[in-house]
Amino acid sequence: MKKVIFIWLLFQFTTVHAQENKLEATQISKQEIDADEYLGFDGLGNYYYSKNNIFYKYNTVNLWQFKNLALGKMTWVDLINPLKIVAFYENFNMVVLLDNQLNSIQKVLFSENNTPLVITAVGIASQNKLWMYNSLTQQIGLFDYIYNTFQTITPPFKDKIIYYESDFNYFKWIDANLQWYSCDIYGKVTSLGKVPAFDQIQEVNKQTVIYSKNGILYLYDLQKNKTYTISIVDKSFKKFYYKDQILSIFTSDTILNYKIILP
Repeated sequence: MKKVIFIWLLFQFTTVHAQENKLEATQISKQEIDADEYLGFDGLGNYYYSKNNIFYKYNTVNLWQFKNLALGKMTWVDLINPLKIVAFYENFNMVVLLDNQLNSIQKVLFSENNTPLVITAVGIASQNKLWMYNSLTQQIGLFDYIYNTFQTITPPFKDKIIYYESDFNYFKWIDANLQWYSCDIYGKVTSLGKVPAFDQIQEVNKQTVIYSKNGILYLYDLQKNKTYTISIVDKSFKKFYYKDQILSIFTSDTILNYKIILP
């Protein structure tokens, strides 16, 4: 009898624990899209994607595009400031700054800089500057695109960067050991912890990430060391993008937007 009660209690605990570690996502909209890669959305209802190496911005009224086929595939796009979008072309060691209608504002070719620069990570920072990782020296720095000057702000790092993102005040990256770091504009580097192995990943806040592994979406809280499975309708997604409690899932031809309340 005691054995039966123990098994029942264990089953109840396991069931409750599983329910506590599952996040329900509620689908709120669906948008068909013809794209090779989905890049994200902004707070004004615009979607960003690429097709045949052309960069598009789309809403229900307008469609804009940036086309320079000679540059090939865009390596990274920074959408933090929709009025000044950063398009990075790593093969050309170049950044193109775009306005809100995807007109080219400025092109920066780092190979022509007085300081030898081979850039493998870039993002917009504050005060007319760009975050950059110079693979020649394995250091993070700030590039002033008005005066074309580069300032290194960190010591060299030995481990390869496998993922990065940034905002105006911080550059954050994950290295090959899955260690997550943050660097502020003064060069102070802070360890944020270790993240799980991932196929795709995106920061939610300083202690939380959303990531996918083997076609399943998870939320991971580094401080609590707790993982939540995110329940979505379509699991055959190519990419996800999270912003302001909206989780966008890109399948082969559709963007599915989900409302998600994080713990």
